[in-house]
Amino acid sequence: MTTPGNNGANTPEDDDPFGYLYEDGQAAGANPPRTGGGYGYPGPTVGQQQPGVPRTSYNQVRTVGERQYGQIPQQQYQGQYQGPPQQAQPIPPQQYGQPTAQYAAPETYPGGAPPRQGPPPQQNGGGGRGPNTKGLLIGAVAVVAAVVIGIAVALASNGDSKDKKDDAAKPGSSTSGQPATPSTDPSPSDSAPAALPKGDAATLTLGGPAQVGTNVPGAKGTGGAFVGNFNNVGASVTWKPTVQKAGSYRLYLRYGIPGTDASATITLNGKPESRPMNMKNFANSPAGDWAKGWQSTYAIVQLDKGANEIKLSCEQGNQCNANIDQFWLVSGS
Repeated sequence: MTTPGNNGANTPEDDDPFGYLYEDGQAAGANPPRTGGGYGYPGPTVGQQQPGVPRTSYNQVRTVGERQYGQIPQQQYQGQYQGPPQQAQPIPPQQYGQPTAQYAAPETYPGGAPPRQGPPPQQNGGGGRGPNTKGLLIGAVAVVAAVVIGIAVALASNGDSKDKKDDAAKPGSSTSGQPATPSTDPSPSDSAPAALPKGDAATLTLGGPAQVGTNVPGAKGTGGAFVGNFNNVGASVTWKPTVQKAGSYRLYLRYGIPGTDASATITLNGKPESRPMNMKNFANSPAGDWAKGWQSTYAIVQLDKGANEIKLSCEQGNQCNANIDQFWLVSGS
């Protein structure tokens, strides 16, 4: 029993847990702690205290580096695994100050750090050029070819349909496989109108003082020839055209005047026409200039089928100061 002023044989300050580290502690017999024991000055455990002998620490402090961490007690390990003891492999204890397996660096594995996996190799054979552009190009060409073929087929189908419609519309055509009925219509060569006649005045029948001349340039007759000296009563030019159909025609005349109006009488199949051939100065050519006075006019005549006789003459009351170049006919009035 302790009394005031008497704290017993061992006071707390005598419990130096690190006494074995000092010379006086070592001289007092302090030793480092052993496995399962405490550390500090040697002595009996609590309840067996001897006077004058330092007691051991209540905390059972161990030497630095001796304590173990992460070790699972055997009974707890067996409680977690219900299988045979030989199948459960206990986790080896980790020494203090060493890294656990979960945080070990790659270089601590046997053989060093595992090699780093690089990017997967290219599969397109393009040497890192990106996507397979050749495949895309082939696909695009195939699509364009399909579109072109479709358009060609559509055009061919439309053309065949149009040809069939045209054949069905033709006279005498048959689309049912039966022989076509012979057509009674005239052939195109028969129905096509023949070219209407045309004649140079210098090659026609001349009468009276009329004669062929070539001294005025601009005539369209063969060799530049025309009928001149027509300004005398009795001078005439007779043309005998042949037509395939009777009817009204335009009788065209190319003539030349010296800038003044002229006229002549038309006789058709032996009968004088009531109206003369009007040879006015439609081109407003200058007076006295025969070369610039070439122009044309026409008159309506009724012709018979076959040969006809047309006579142009200078009669009393006509102004016949003109040169006659060509005649031609145009169907219709």
